[in-house]
Amino acid sequence: MCNALLIIIGFFSSSLAMQNFDAVEIKTTKLSDSIYMLEGNGGNIGLCVGNDGAFIIDDQFAPLTKKINKSISKITSKPVQFVVNTHWHYDHTDGNENFGKAGAIIVSHENSRKRLESKQYIELVGRYMEAYPKEGLPKITFKNSMTFHYNEETINIFHVDRAHTDGDAIIFFPKSNVLHMGDVFVRYVFPFIDEPNGGNINGMIRTLDKVAQLADGETKIIPGHGPISTKEDLLDYQNMLITIRNRVKVQVNLGKTLKEIIASNPTRGYESSEFVSKDDFTKIVYNNLTKSN
Repeated sequence: MCNALLIIIGFFSSSLAMQNFDAVEIKTTKLSDSIYMLEGNGGNIGLCVGNDGAFIIDDQFAPLTKKINKSISKITSKPVQFVVNTHWHYDHTDGNENFGKAGAIIVSHENSRKRLESKQYIELVGRYMEAYPKEGLPKITFKNSMTFHYNEETINIFHVDRAHTDGDAIIFFPKSNVLHMGDVFVRYVFPFIDEPNGGNINGMIRTLDKVAQLADGETKIIPGHGPISTKEDLLDYQNMLITIRNRVKVQVNLGKTLKEIIASNPTRGYESSEFVSKDDFTKIVYNNLTKSN
């Protein structure tokens, strides 16, 4: 519950100045000889270490960079050479500028860089993101996929079209059997699907199908938010999305209004999260199904 509250605080605050990052502690979990997960405030960070250097996935909030680096320094003396953004939302990328100024090369899908280059609005939380300075922008982008051969790992990065946003990236470490999902998979019940910025529930479900084919019973899955997960957790999450989508779709096909669909409680059987409410999630799904994609 504490981690869930940190997630909510991180997303809903309209100003970083309103947050007390002094109280945030960085928790480190070892997943393999070379892969770790770091939790703090914001999206979960993936860390790959070895003789080549340090490679991280997402970087949370700028005020936490020193704490993040301190935690990394307890694992490796190597500097962070690469930062991969799973997508462009600020709770995953606000540290970009700090790491970029320190010499790290930032990598993302091309759509994420386009978003970071200009002012963006995140409707669900009612917040604008200003354009990032050049030091915080990805220096390397990709369209479909790319591969790193780093720290004796083959790191496969691939784009998934229209899932959480229009610029999502999944990162897979086959040797260590670890996946980092970004916010395509989260553990706070109903996900935030950023529909105005390219997110789509059908794309999210398709992505989970693809990832499920990569995973097995031993795969460790880093969600965008929440604890280390398994393939079973991921399939349960996907089943929830399919169930709710299908309930809403039936009523859309019957010509029901959004108000009528919300009243029918299509999320029944699933607990409401403090971040995305049942009604908000129903509205997101409704918009996905009724707007041209």
